[in-house]
Amino acid sequence: MIPFPRIGRNPVVDPLGARRYTDEAHAINARDVEFSWDGVPLHYVPDEPMATHVINFMHLVLPEGERAMSATLAEALPLIEDERLHEEVVGFVGQEATHAASHKGAREHLAELGMDIEPMAKKMDWLVDRILGDRGLSGRAKRAWLCERLGLFAAMEHYTAVVGEWLLTDPALEKAGMHPVMLDMVRWHGAEEVEHRNVAFDAYMYVDGSYARRVRTALIASLTLILLFLTSMNYLFRTDPSTDKGRFWPLQLIRATRRGLVPNIKFLITEIPPYLRPSFHPSQIGDMDVAMRYLARSPAANRSH
Repeated sequence: MIPFPRIGRNPVVDPLGARRYTDEAHAINARDVEFSWDGVPLHYVPDEPMATHVINFMHLVLPEGERAMSATLAEALPLIEDERLHEEVVGFVGQEATHAASHKGAREHLAELGMDIEPMAKKMDWLVDRILGDRGLSGRAKRAWLCERLGLFAAMEHYTAVVGEWLLTDPALEKAGMHPVMLDMVRWHGAEEVEHRNVAFDAYMYVDGSYARRVRTALIASLTLILLFLTSMNYLFRTDPSTDKGRFWPLQLIRATRRGLVPNIKFLITEIPPYLRPSFHPSQIGDMDVAMRYLARSPAANRSH
């Protein structure tokens, strides 16, 4: 366990990737967001079925994955004695619960439009419980499995932070005419991913911090996300009831990637070396100012005020 001094917003990273702080930190809290799905079409990126389904991948996978992540971080809370990191984890868990609920709402709207994705969602639910549950372990085995899950989620949060930054800074989806409600949803989510990008990593470093485990779990997380993404893309395209969705989705996906409408899936590989640098810390990626400026003007985040 790596001891953490009082946490602040100007991190200095030691050679093992642990944070050191010099002043007061930004407080992480769940926001009371509201989304109205009335009028959001099935292909909310106009004439771009695969760009739409890349976003639908988030609606399909994230509710179950973020539920498991929240449960794992909550399980780690009693082990985190550092006051500030404890507070950040609590805020992180609250934000992830809100993300899961929001994506589930979008998923239910898609079901109303004819996308029968619940069978796949139930499989995701089963897989998450089967693979990432606590497994009823005790003693040292329970602690080791907790550390393993923390390592996996720290790596996955690295990828979501990278995607979050892309959603905030790349204008391609907005230029393509993506429906403003769905665009706001993914940018709000992306902004909060940048906002809390440190938390899962810091919790892992505090509770365990093994570099060997960090390498192993990063490789597992990357391979899992690639397989999950490709499987889900195939399922979402087949489930799409539209008659004008085109054919051969892999080619459509490549074209959408070349037009900048979706991130290149290669980032799941190319982001491994930066993450595995011994001195890496998530504060080195993303722009907190960009994230906070978007959250200050997000229609959904401000609707309840």
